[in-house]
Amino acid sequence: MYKRDLELDRQWHWLTEQIEAQLGKRPKDLNGVLFLIGVQELGKGRRFFSKEEKQDILHIGICRVLSLSGYYHLEGSDQDGWPHWRLVKKLPHFDLLEQEKLLKMHVLEYFLLEYQWQYPATTLQS
Repeated sequence: MYKRDLELDRQWHWLTEQIEAQLGKRPKDLNGVLFLIGVQELGKGRRFFSKEEKQDILHIGICRVLSLSGYYHLEGSDQDGWPHWRLVKKLPHFDLLEQEKLLKMHVLEYFLLEYQWQYPATTLQS
């Protein structure tokens, strides 16, 4: 495993611990964290969501974090308050592992920018 990947894994583990401390439950995976971001960005609070709404919420989370690098732009909200995003920059062609890394890096940045959650500095030995 590359040093950079190890550090990303440590930061991700730390983030999921912080979420668990706040919500009382640790997200199962990346999709769980993206879903939480989508719910937060939707702004409708905790409630029951249909299967289709859950897919839309996951999309909101993905668009929101990728907007940090200019891939998506928020165009506005519809009459029901659901945000709509527009792809403005083509996403790089990555395999699944690279896509996951890209999303995790952006999720960490999202929590830093929105909530000032910053992973404590560590020193890795070579």
